Amino acid sequence: MSSAECLPAELTGFVGRDSELADLAELLAISRLTTVTGTGGVGKTRLALRAAGAVQNRFPDGVRAVDLSALRDAELLDHTVADALRVPDHTTRGPRTALAEYVADRELLLVVDGFDRVRTECAALMAELLRRAPGLRVLAAGRRPLGITGERLLPLAPLPVPGDGVRLFTERAAEVVPGFAVTEADSAAVTELCTRLDGLPLALELAAVRLRALSVADVLHRLDDRFRLLTGGDPTAPARHRALRTAIGWSHELCTPAERLLWARLSVFAGRFDLDAVEYVCAGTDLPEADIAETLAGLVAQSVVSREADDPSDGTRYRMLESVREYGASWLAALGDEQRMRRRHRDWYLGLATWCELDWFSPRQEEVAARVSDALPNLRLALDFSLDGPAEDPVVGQYLAGTLWFCWVGCGRLAEGRHWLDRALEASAEPSDARAKAMWVAGYVALLQGDSTAALSVLQECRAEADESGNATAAAYAVHRLGCLALVSDDMPVAERFIGDALRRYRQIGELNSNVLMGQVELAMAVAFQGDVPQAVRLAEEVRDICGDHGERWTLAYALYVLGYAAWLAGEPGRARRLAEESLAINHAFHDLVGAVLALELLALVTEDEGTPHEAAVIQGAAGRLWDSVGLRLFGSRHFNAPHAICERRLRERLSDRAYTAALHEGSRLSFDEAVLRVLALPRQPPSKSRPLPAAHRNP
Repeated sequence: MSSAECLPAELTGFVGRDSELADLAELLAISRLTTVTGTGGVGKTRLALRAAGAVQNRFPDGVRAVDLSALRDAELLDHTVADALRVPDHTTRGPRTALAEYVADRELLLVVDGFDRVRTECAALMAELLRRAPGLRVLAAGRRPLGITGERLLPLAPLPVPGDGVRLFTERAAEVVPGFAVTEADSAAVTELCTRLDGLPLALELAAVRLRALSVADVLHRLDDRFRLLTGGDPTAPARHRALRTAIGWSHELCTPAERLLWARLSVFAGRFDLDAVEYVCAGTDLPEADIAETLAGLVAQSVVSREADDPSDGTRYRMLESVREYGASWLAALGDEQRMRRRHRDWYLGLATWCELDWFSPRQEEVAARVSDALPNLRLALDFSLDGPAEDPVVGQYLAGTLWFCWVGCGRLAEGRHWLDRALEASAEPSDARAKAMWVAGYVALLQGDSTAALSVLQECRAEADESGNATAAAYAVHRLGCLALVSDDMPVAERFIGDALRRYRQIGELNSNVLMGQVELAMAVAFQGDVPQAVRLAEEVRDICGDHGERWTLAYALYVLGYAAWLAGEPGRARRLAEESLAINHAFHDLVGAVLALELLALVTEDEGTPHEAAVIQGAAGRLWDSVGLRLFGSRHFNAPHAICERRLRERLSDRAYTAALHEGSRLSFDEAVLRVLALPRQPPSKSRPLPAAHRNP
């Protein structure tokens, strides 16, 4: 019997997995035992069998496959494998001995699928066979490794969406609905459906079957109860493949009671999470904290939880597929423990946000930015629960939304911050310290978005409530942000007065952090726009020094922008470029689009000064695209628009209208990352010629 005849025939087309097949072929060349691991329904069996078929010519004695998924009694393991290998033996010596003798002098590839229920016994058998047969190779597929010395692993992820995940769904749909094809009208729905099913092949195939009776839109709308919907399928398929619940439930049966309980409790997490969070949220009298790490490791070994690459600076992260998470959530609901666990989850991320806010003003600022970005899916869940959870106090949600100001403002998430802050303020109008903080943060976000009306309203309300309640901290921040509003509204005397007042209030209450230093930078802008550039330089240099003492980087970027603009006004374009480039690099690291686009506008002006007008226009085009992502371009401010206006006038003098427009278009096609990379890679050039600075330039 040929190897091809020993492998089960493929009844449907194989989609994607080119890189995984190449990796498996390489592993099979160098390793005697290779195991494909992954969650139920991810396609381990199909991949292993396809890989085996591709390399069968390497093995003179062929390829044999054994399916252990139906095996319940470990004592029948040797018999089952012997039967698959067609070992002719009717003696009393026992099937293991017969197996060992059969493979001893053969060059054979053995595919072992579905060994999870008999993992320990299977590992022992494979170890003995590999020891007795130097020409034997084993390709295993299971939810966890066999754990044999020398075993090489290939963890299998779901199919990418968009990409092969959509392609698989489309091909399977065409098999059940002849003529089915993705049209422009339903393309978005198909992509969303595949995304919500995680690109999990089994889930996609089961969803495709439902198209016999439902449209794509109907399937998508009914995914809230995906496990009820995705039943049926091919009745001749193995039992574990008849529904997504069956596929994942099979993994559930293999877990210990502690692992099942942890699986259920882990369902309250979204995206990535770490061990510290799991220990706080999931531990209890029935699941001691001391046992969490080992229990989590068991779920990782069974591919219920995936362990992601370690971050040298921040430890290991874990993740659950959405389908797996929802299975756990159904168990958590059945246990009646959902609200308690969601509250514990919320409390952990509330503490994380509080720590991150405090640590923002420190040398760990970039680490904090990365940490909060990584935790954002869980912070969103915490916000949602705080604002909408049964019997929850919305003040907690207001506190959390306000505490995350550095995430919204400092890490380029203005729109999302506005969403959560508006929701928090709408949840309760009862005055409190938490509500006051949410109000001034909401005003700050709104003014950066260019929504002056909303900013003025909420900041005035915040100031009034703070004055009435004696909340000196909230009052100082409200006055500060009202000064910022005047700054971007071109009312420089009012800006100087309000921001100066806020800085005095901060000193009185002992407040020193990134916001306070940003206030001094904004004061520097206000006095510079009124013509006192030397005073602006003194203020910005003081901020730069304090930032250096505390390791603060975010506010430093804005101080460098002020110093760079002052250097350009003083006729020092080389120094202006160095300062603006450093400002841009810092803002890019924090993904602060406001700071980055201001630096780009200044760098466009410096680049024009250096005699490269085309590149300057490209930078202007890139800045224009970013402004579209921020809000009102240059805040609608004549003063903030000065570098742009000067640069545009000069460029129009040096370039034809057609050339200028083409360069703007070229820049507008650059992503944020591409624009920053291009600008920072520009060679520094001396000014093309000496230009006297008109009074309008010295006093923008």
